[in-house]
This record gives sequence, structure tokens and C-alpha cells, in this order.
Amino acid sequence: MQEAIKIPTTLTADNTVRFLRQMGAGPTPSHVARRMVAESAVVVVGRRGCCMSHVAKRLLQGLGANPAVFEVDEKCEDEVLAELRAVHESAGTAQLPVVFVGGRWLGGLDRIMASHITGELTPLLKQAGALWL
Repeated sequence: MQEAIKIPTTLTADNTVRFLRQMGAGPTPSHVARRMVAESAVVVVGRRGCCMSHVAKRLLQGLGANPAVFEVDEKCEDEVLAELRAVHESAGTAQLPVVFVGGRWLGGLDRIMASHITGELTPLLKQAGALWL
């Protein structure tokens, strides 16, 4: 009998980099985060074990989106934030957690909550292809 391959929806910096190095690539955690933002409809970048990252993820899941989650260790946090700021100028004062929708910086938990309350979040998720309905 064959076993199903388990693909995690939450990636940690250490596990992702270790896996990619085994595959012959040598990216840094910041490059992994940058690639996730470019390739995924919704990405939550946050500290490992952070309750605010968990709330952002659960809010998005409650709306029907399945966000990719990149968990950053404290030792990699400055590097990842610097890389994301370099790519997205509007993320100048960003602190973790940071949410990207459709490859664009949306903001932190406060911005997501405000967008959800005002009704702006669902159309953004639809436009990014994160929601089918």
C-alpha cells in the first residue's frame, strides 16, 4: 500500500532551508520568503509560535483562503524583514506578522482586521485568486 506524501502548509525557515539544501539549492530564509510571496496568493510571514500570526492565519482560513505561512526564527527575523522591505517599498515599517495578498504587501494583523471589518478583505482575496466564490 502506498503512503500519501504529507505536505505542510506551514513552513519554518530551518526546515525549508534544510530541505532545499538537500535538493541541491542553497537559499537563505529571506529568499524563501521572497519566493513564497511571489508564488502564493496569500502569505503570512510571522514569528514561530506568535499568537498574532496564528490569529491572522485563522482569520484568513475563516474566510475560505488557505494562506501559506512562513514562520521566522528570531535569528533570521531581521534578514527576512530587510528582504521583504527591499522588494515591497510600502513595507517600510513592517513588523511581524506581515500579510501579502496577490504578491502585494497588505499589512499586519491590525490592517487585516480593519480590512475585514470594512469589507475590503474579501474582494482583495478574490482578486488575488485565494477565494473561488
